[in-house]
Formats: sequence, C-alpha cells, structure tokens
Amino acid sequence: QVQLVESGGGLVQAGGSLTLSCAASGRTFSNEMMAWFRQAPGKERGFVAGIRWSGNSTYYTGSVKGRFTISRDNAKNTVYLQMNSLKPEDTAVYYCAAAPYSSSFYSQNSYDYWGQGTQVTVSS
Repeated sequence: QVQLVESGGGLVQAGGSLTLSCAASGRTFSNEMMAWFRQAPGKERGFVAGIRWSGNSTYYTGSVKGRFTISRDNAKNTVYLQMNSLKPEDTAVYYCAAAPYSSSFYSQNSYDYWGQGTQVTVSS
C-alpha cells in the first residue's frame, strides 16, 4: 500500500504562485509514475502533470505548459507541483496520484493510489 498526503493549497490572487507537495509513504519503491490531477466544481477530474520516479520524463496538459513544473525528491519520497502565473480557471481540488506500473500518464485508470486532495483557489 502507498499513502499520499498533499499539502500547499490555498487562496492566491491571479498571477501569483503556489507550490503543492505530495508526500508518499508505504511501498513507495513500487511507484513508477506520479501525477497531479485536478477537479473543478461541476467538472470531471483531469490530468495536470506527471513524472516518472526514474529518469527525467515529465508530462503536462496543454493549459499549464510553461506555467507549472512538476518535480520530485526521491530521497524524501515527495513530488512537487510549482504553479506560477495562476489563473482563476486553475481553481480546483488538486490530487496526487501514484501508479505502480508504467502506463498512460493521462488516464486516471493508470493510478492505484490517490491523496485526499488540496484546494487551490485563484481569485481574479
């Protein structure tokens, strides 16, 4: 089992920045992929960014490219999402997810473990 705990959400003005953290515990060595998803009110949960524990491959949805950066600290079993130039449309609950096997980053079905979510609110 893998436990994921997100932190770092909050209220920020448009144009501001936030950094989310996802601390993993348990069988963390079995994680192949880590990702951030988000769900805005009335919308489905969607992929934001992903990273592999090994190598430097990163993946982003188009609307956040150039503004968000996903990174990891293997020693701390932690994944980060640096969010810059935030927009009101980035407002959502952000979830961290872990997958034990290599598969599609973009599909929620690839991920076995999920955090409880952290709220990000961007005011205009």
